[in-house]
Amino acid sequence: MNATPSQPHPAEWTETQQLLPSVERDLPAGRHQFHKEQMMAQIHEDLRAAARPAAPAVTPQRRNPFLRRAILLPAGVFALAGAVVAGVALSGGNGDGGTADLATGPALTTQIGAADPKGAPQLLDRISLAAADTSGPTVHDGQFTYIASKVASTYPKTVDDKTTIVSQELHDRRVWLSPEGKDGWLIEAGETSDEGMTLAGPNPFAGAYNALVKLPTDPDALLRHIYKESDADRDPEVPRDQAAFVAIGELLNESYPPADLSVALYKAAAKIPGVVAVDDSVDAMGRHGIAVARQNDTDGQRTEWIFDKKTLALLGERTVQVKADKDGELKVGTVAFTSAITQRAVVDGNKQMPGKAS
Repeated sequence: MNATPSQPHPAEWTETQQLLPSVERDLPAGRHQFHKEQMMAQIHEDLRAAARPAAPAVTPQRRNPFLRRAILLPAGVFALAGAVVAGVALSGGNGDGGTADLATGPALTTQIGAADPKGAPQLLDRISLAAADTSGPTVHDGQFTYIASKVASTYPKTVDDKTTIVSQELHDRRVWLSPEGKDGWLIEAGETSDEGMTLAGPNPFAGAYNALVKLPTDPDALLRHIYKESDADRDPEVPRDQAAFVAIGELLNESYPPADLSVALYKAAAKIPGVVAVDDSVDAMGRHGIAVARQNDTDGQRTEWIFDKKTLALLGERTVQVKADKDGELKVGTVAFTSAITQRAVVDGNKQMPGKAS
């Protein structure tokens, strides 16, 4: 996969422009979230609330972008939770950031691309061949993987007892992670201070390079491993196949897998029931591409991995409401989450930018 995907033409920015501040629309509130994100987001919010004086109610309850990626949660999630409470695992920054600090506008919506159930195996085979032709990273002790992206989430925002569904302004997210996964740094507007915050804990993060190189590269063995891990702590509202698909997407989007593992991940995804090809999808920067996707029938949302139509490089991902859910909380066509990968690199120190000496 390319380290720096191609940039979009301004004419393709129409979806991203809808994320700019605007008048809020009235929509019902509330969403179910992956239970690990709920737990950690609540811990993070409770710590922030305890450290600051009372303020007028602005209470986003949807996905906390600080924990946008399940891959940034270590395998020993409860051990990390204890470290958070002790003030060890998450430190740095002034604690004043929050989802509410980002300018928000009306809920981002999109045209829903047509899904082709028969086209997914062939598309994933082409993508795996393209991934095999790229050189994967080698990360040595003392180095860090660096992933930069543009992201935005949609969530319910409550002010003075009135709740509306809003989308964040598109913003930068930068993550550094040591190869053993016990040290790193996060910078994200609204979720950290301008300087960022520490990602550290006694348990390694699942997306760390040393953990990735230990994963099996046989697609069948890899998929069995992913199913086993997702079964261990899966939210009962997320079906098993969907949990496996999302887990692979996390590894592809916000870690830096070696090339042989990327190939195996794509081939494993082709074996998951319900995976489809989508003829058109748009990442957070407005770049159009083709997508590999799977719908969660529990909440009617489709997770899409977006690829350049020519190079098949991974551009980003998004989650779209494609079917009305039982609660009717999000309209069909609402983009619940969107991202665009802007750079992947290996750097020589924590918080070091690519191309600059530490």
